[in-house]
Amino acid sequence: MEDTERAALDCFVASLLAMTWRAGGRIVNERKDDLLERLFALKAHGTTVRTEILAGVTTYLTMAYIIFVNPAILSQAGMDFGAVFVATCLAAAAGSLIMGLYANYPVALAPGMGLNAYFAYTVVPQFGGDWRLALGCVFASGVLFLALSLSPLREWLVNAIPRSLKYGIGAGIGFFLAMIGLQNAGIVIDHPATLVTLGDVGATSALLAMAGFVALVALYYRRVPGAIMLIILGVTLAAVLLGLQPLEGIADMPPSLAPTFLQFDIRGAFETGFVTIVFVFLLVDLLDTTGTLVSAGQRAGLTDAEGRLPRLRKAMTADSSATIIGAALGTSTTTAYIESTAGIETGGRTGLMTVTVALLFVLSLFLAPLADTVPLYATAPALVLIACLMARALGDIDWGDVTETVPAVVTALAIPLTFSIASGIGLGVISYAAIKLLAGRFGDLNWAVGIIAAAFAIKLALQ
Repeated sequence: MEDTERAALDCFVASLLAMTWRAGGRIVNERKDDLLERLFALKAHGTTVRTEILAGVTTYLTMAYIIFVNPAILSQAGMDFGAVFVATCLAAAAGSLIMGLYANYPVALAPGMGLNAYFAYTVVPQFGGDWRLALGCVFASGVLFLALSLSPLREWLVNAIPRSLKYGIGAGIGFFLAMIGLQNAGIVIDHPATLVTLGDVGATSALLAMAGFVALVALYYRRVPGAIMLIILGVTLAAVLLGLQPLEGIADMPPSLAPTFLQFDIRGAFETGFVTIVFVFLLVDLLDTTGTLVSAGQRAGLTDAEGRLPRLRKAMTADSSATIIGAALGTSTTTAYIESTAGIETGGRTGLMTVTVALLFVLSLFLAPLADTVPLYATAPALVLIACLMARALGDIDWGDVTETVPAVVTALAIPLTFSIASGIGLGVISYAAIKLLAGRFGDLNWAVGIIAAAFAIKLALQ
């Protein structure tokens, strides 16, 4: 890395840390209550500094697993584990800080599950293993998302995608994560005749993963804060004690971000499948963020009499900006986390909760040795549980209408079986358009779905 680039990196990281630390200092300094009131309107939202901090800690514990899982996934695409760990923490801190200070929403952000798997297992291989090109697509999708957030097209695009397909996409991404988790645990392996088969479930690593999953479901049912992180650390500790995994340490100075900082390549990404990949990143992030904001906003009582969210444009702008920053740092798409509802249930109502999360992600930078110790099978329980929770979307489909049900199920099945979110969405949209046309349900179609279906059909036919 050139001296000028290293200087820019050091300046960026130092600025982000200083900004987050100053924001955290405002939280704990009671003499600045007036400033906090002006920033977050605590009284108007019926909350206090103490309640917001507690809610922030709760939210962090529910989503901190990403600092272990995201580097584990992206490192399999050839990215430097330590750099991705730092990028994950900083992207989560930056995104949450912007959401808290700019939009004043109790919704934290971090690199999203599902999109990181799509990045590592579909996009990077499509680019011949060059993750820089994949980062270029993430950066471009963030820029487009930002443009949409500042225009009326955002709402139009969200509404253009049929509701049943949205449910199918969510469930399909969940099944995709489940497949990855089961593979990481060695429970599902490849087979030359049947493609997949049952692995050696008697192996110690597989037994630890299965025991961890059962324990995780029980803890989740009991609403234990930080259940996912507790199980990841518990399985890791068992692996260390059994001699399956060496202990790399607990805490140390953060690794270098240099291997991934500003390494995205947009120009080169134009060579192969750029448009489709960017569209998938954009679409999934847009749908995920919209759904999370609506759900979290409703639980926090932020919606007006007509069910609309205030400052939605600011919230979407914060999310898209976080994706741009994350791509520059060296991680996949950063998005809003539904785990924020855990903090909302604790009483969080303002961006002060989110700023607290940002500060805790900054402090997480010093846990790199612990993250490096976590084996892949220790993250498997988390992936499978998240998959089960995402599969609940299938229950919202109108099962009485086969023209809605079939395309949604096709999407949900095609994503994991093709091991590609893009291919799954493409097959789902194509089947939706074709079925509606042949069934004479022309009124259910719009020209946006028709264009998307035609584009995917051409892409699949030519690949």
